[in-house]
Amino acid sequence: MGMVRPSAGEFGKMTEQGKVSTHDADPDERNKHISIYVDGKIVPREQAVVSVYDSGFLLGDGVWEGIRLYNGKWAFLDAHMDRLYEAAKAIDLDIGMDRTGLKKALDDTAASNGMTENVHARLMITRGIKAKPFQDPRLSRTGPTIVIIMEHSRPSEEAFQRGVRLATVPIHRGLPLTQDPKLNSHSKLNCVLAAIAAQKAGADEGLMLDPHGFVNTTNSCNFFIVRRGEVWTSSGDYCMPGITRANVIKLCRDNDIPVFEKNFSLLETYGAEEAFITGTFGAQTPVAEIDGRKVDLVPGPVTRRIRQLYKELVARDTA
Repeated sequence: MGMVRPSAGEFGKMTEQGKVSTHDADPDERNKHISIYVDGKIVPREQAVVSVYDSGFLLGDGVWEGIRLYNGKWAFLDAHMDRLYEAAKAIDLDIGMDRTGLKKALDDTAASNGMTENVHARLMITRGIKAKPFQDPRLSRTGPTIVIIMEHSRPSEEAFQRGVRLATVPIHRGLPLTQDPKLNSHSKLNCVLAAIAAQKAGADEGLMLDPHGFVNTTNSCNFFIVRRGEVWTSSGDYCMPGITRANVIKLCRDNDIPVFEKNFSLLETYGAEEAFITGTFGAQTPVAEIDGRKVDLVPGPVTRRIRQLYKELVARDTA
């Protein structure tokens, strides 16, 4: 059975108050007093600063990963490190630290904050401080800058039960000839503009099409639909290679849930019985509405099954 959803007016009110988000987390006062890793030092939140000449601030020149801590262990850490180092190599950025060093930085920051469970870390690496505020990467002469922000962050169960609303936006996922959408870079302006367009339309997240008009991803998460028991997601050609996305696809294949990476249209999306988005923070979040069309089952049985399988996978990975 589908859930009872808030009225359009109630949804609008929640959106205006910032209460509907793919990154809704239960409030935690401890986050006001966290310590943050900045270039080898762990300092109080109010002292965690970088230079205005930093490449990330000036140009969005850097790469990052979002990683979650369960049971005192980082989930799917090898996959995150693979993606991070591949992205750094693609933009010719020397991280200046091996995987063991980065993991130690993550562990030390968690220990400094007394964190073991329901923790989200954002690991950011930029090209460093520039000699002059211009684009030439050779001007970044003191890099890299490495920052780890780590917060107590339990995804909101209410958000899972309620679902999010999507609006198709005019900002598309582009061709790799411009900026490869597979790159997890600090340069996220197209995604920010997609989010703004969705919010202006009264939705919570933007549904982005690929250059050929097929449904691709949202502005911050990977996107799945369920049609007649089959799970569909995009071909993967123009979306972020999500760690959670890959895990969901593998879980479906390992558990006899038909899953397809393919091109599909908005028409097929509107006819789906279930839809959900995936990401490291929220794992799987149901979609309640797409372009004003209600999704039948929120959350539906396939989404619930995948969510349970994913919880079991996380437990095994962090045992």
